[in-house]
Amino acid sequence: QVQLVESGGGSVQSGGSLRLTCTASGDVSRTNYMGWFRQAPGKDREGVAAIARDGTTNYADSVKGRFTISKDNAKNTLSLQLSSLKAGDTAMYYCAADSRVIKALRWQQYRYWGAGTQVSVSS
Repeated sequence: QVQLVESGGGSVQSGGSLRLTCTASGDVSRTNYMGWFRQAPGKDREGVAAIARDGTTNYADSVKGRFTISKDNAKNTLSLQLSSLKAGDTAMYYCAADSRVIKALRWQQYRYWGAGTQVSVSS
C-alpha cells in the first residue's frame, strides 16, 4: 500500500502563490506516476498536473504557465507550485499515485490518494 499526505494549502488573494507538498510512504515503488487533482464544490474532479518518474510532465490547459509540478524521488515527495492564482483555482487539491497510468491527467487511472488540502483564492 501507499500512503500520501498533502500539506501547504491555505487562503490567498488573487494573484498570490502557494506551494503544495505531498509525501509518500509505504510501498513507494508504486509511485512511478504521481499527480495533483482538484475538486471544487459541485464540480467533477479534474487533473491539474502529473509527473512520471523520468520527469515527463503534463498540465491542464487552465494552469499551464502558472503551476509547476516537481518530484524528489530520493525524498518521495511531490510538489506543486501555484502562482498567479485565480478565484477559479479554489478547490480541494489531492495528491495521487500509481505504478503505471495511460492518461496521466485522468483521475480514474490512480489507485492511491491523499486526503486533500484546501486552496481558497479570494478575488
